[in-house]
Amino acid sequence: MLKTLESSLPADAGTAGSTPTSISIVIPAYNSAQQLKQCLEALWTFADVPLQIIVVDDGSTDDTTAVACGYCLTLLRTDGRRGPAFARNLGAKIATGDILLFLDSDVCVQCDTIQRIRACFDADPELDALIGSYDSEPRSPDFLSQYRNLMHSYVHQTGDRRASTFWSGCGAIRRVLFLEHSGFNECFDRSAIEDIELGYRLIMAGRKIVLDRMIQVSHLKRWTFWSLVKTDIFDRGIPWTELILRDRFMPDDLNLQLSQRVSVALVFILAALSGFTAVMWGGYFLIPLFTAVFILLGRWWGEFSAPDRPRAVPVVFFGTVATIATLAYSHHMFGLIPPLMLGPALLLTQHRYATRGSIPKLIRRLTLAYTGCSILAALLYLPHRSPVMVCFVILATLGLMNSQFYLFLAGKRGIAFALAAIPFHLLFHFYCGVSFIIGVFRHLWMKLSPADVYQAAHGATAPETALKSARTTR
Repeated sequence: MLKTLESSLPADAGTAGSTPTSISIVIPAYNSAQQLKQCLEALWTFADVPLQIIVVDDGSTDDTTAVACGYCLTLLRTDGRRGPAFARNLGAKIATGDILLFLDSDVCVQCDTIQRIRACFDADPELDALIGSYDSEPRSPDFLSQYRNLMHSYVHQTGDRRASTFWSGCGAIRRVLFLEHSGFNECFDRSAIEDIELGYRLIMAGRKIVLDRMIQVSHLKRWTFWSLVKTDIFDRGIPWTELILRDRFMPDDLNLQLSQRVSVALVFILAALSGFTAVMWGGYFLIPLFTAVFILLGRWWGEFSAPDRPRAVPVVFFGTVATIATLAYSHHMFGLIPPLMLGPALLLTQHRYATRGSIPKLIRRLTLAYTGCSILAALLYLPHRSPVMVCFVILATLGLMNSQFYLFLAGKRGIAFALAAIPFHLLFHFYCGVSFIIGVFRHLWMKLSPADVYQAAHGATAPETALKSARTTR
């Protein structure tokens, strides 16, 4: 049973105004009180025409409902957590606008976001759906969140204008078309690839989806290392692989570009060669390698002094320094010890200045010089053998293939930031490959399962439950 709240929306707020295209905004929310408040504040600040705004509380246990009640909007609640696909379908049922604009509760529109969306649909009667982009100014200041959100921005900004899928973070679609194609697939009971799956169905039906890079929103999400890995493997990589195999459709666009697929293969080769080299030369290879990786991760390590970090984090940080320094001493790699001992102080100093809003040029230059000299010292200690040289060639190739992304990061946040992002980007390619392998095996296994089981896992279940059961009182 769906629970509904009395709407504080004025009786005429959902109708079309003087413009030919009216927009209804649908926002699913789960335990996102603080982010939802910023999202709604942005809409109220920049939306200069009457809009129907529908917030669907997907079983939140925090103050999400209380936050939404403080604004003039339509508020729906589900009977427990059902997933954003169900929540969006629920909101779409009661929407009155010609266009459904789906926004995540952790994004903020900009001054021209709504106007641009309306203008695009008014200018092109054949346009069926439209997606925007994250901007290059994510709100969460920590390194991982900056890196990940900037990567999303780069992918959007370099994607094909004729989009190959849909995006629900900031995506608009004609309401009639959305209902005609049964909305989002409710088989996805948590945030996953429900928007990509809808986009694939639209493309297969010959619908026109456009990516407009000028339509931008700011992302508020704060990423942790484990949330990043979990999302990329279980919520994106594996189900996306199964979707590709189900529909036999792999466009050369966004995260599926040929360069990205080749990068995944090269990272797997690099991992295999590194493992072989580690077995052959042990500490003579591993110690310089660990030192180089530690230095590259300097921007991330530097944040471990933040007051909101768990107490165990500084122990891990300084324990890593002590362990690598001890191993370097035991293998007579004395040149690695000074950067390991002096580096943390410089990194912590830079982080302290960063939290105050600006980093002096001297600190920036010292950090960059420290990073370059330390990595060079580590490379000089590596054994000069054929497998190591091949590893260098593969790394260089990966650097060239992804150079535009690294230059983008350097232009936005500096060279030290771009260097710190490299290990995470290599790791991203690695677990993308792992996700693909798992997804292939899951797909083959499900194909051998009974037909109803396969359909439940892969089929496009029509979201008629939510579409028929939505009720609101006004």
